[in-house]
Parts: sequence; structure tokens; C-alpha cells
Amino acid sequence: MTASPDTPGVIAPPPLIYLSFLLLGWLIYRYGAPAAGPDAAAWLTLGFGLETSLRRGLALVLIVGGLVLDGAAAGAFRRLGTPPEPWKPTTALATGGLYRFTRNPIYLGFAITYAGFAIAMDSLLVLLLLIPCLWVVQRFVIDREERYLSAKFGADYDAYRARVRPWL
Repeated sequence: MTASPDTPGVIAPPPLIYLSFLLLGWLIYRYGAPAAGPDAAAWLTLGFGLETSLRRGLALVLIVGGLVLDGAAAGAFRRLGTPPEPWKPTTALATGGLYRFTRNPIYLGFAITYAGFAIAMDSLLVLLLLIPCLWVVQRFVIDREERYLSAKFGADYDAYRARVRPWL
């Protein structure tokens, strides 16, 4: 995505980043393990060792919980009259509600949803890929957003940033 003068210039829509890592993990799990051979493939197919109904229940709770968190956080933006999409100009700071506890509840919701899908797939590999996914989101989305918000809202954003954690 190219940055306009009044956007943070994120590299891609954040849901696409999470989905890309999720699909990469699934592809490696599905097609990489057989191609790697029986000796090398064992670690690629490690699961969580949970009974199926427990695993599915946990996955469902995480997926639904993450989506509810995303919806509530996006709703806060909408009520303020500012778009939640980071490629659109921000017109107001969200500092109340969920934003009192984390500066990034939408990205936290995406991460929780991702973890739910990894558990649903019974793939430790997919879950471990959440780590580089979060690094990409932090480096190429959040860091850019924070520079943009600091430049746009100055001391108000800097004070908010000093008192509220980025994740939890």
C-alpha cells in the first residue's frame, strides 16, 4: 500500500498479514510434511495432544472471543467517527473502553483468533508462526501507526502511549 500524506503507510491490511501466516502454516503442515519425508516431517505435524472435543471447544472460544474483541474495538472507532482501517486517515484518538487497557485491541483480537484457528488445525507449527506474524505486524504496521499518530496528535497521543501498553 502506498502512503498518502495522511496515513501511516502500513505495508498491507493487517487481516491479510495474519491470514498469510495462517495459510503459510497450513500449507507447510499439509504439503511440506509429506514432502520432507518421515524423519524430518515429525516436527512439522506436531499437535497439542488435546482430546478432540476439548481442542475444538478451546478453538471455538478463542475464535469467537477474538472476533468479539475485534468488533468491539472497531465499533469504538466507528462511534468516534474515525475509520479503523489503518490505510485511511485517522480523525480521532480512541483512548476509552478497550483502548484503556491496550493500544491495539484489534490486532490482539486478530492474534487470539489466529491462535484459535491454529488450535482447531491441531498444529503447533501454525501456532508458532504467530510469533513472526506478530513481529511483522509490530514492525510494519504498529510502529508506522504510532509514528503517524504521534505526528498527528502530538502530546495527546504521546501521553496516551506512555500510560497504555501496546498489547497487554
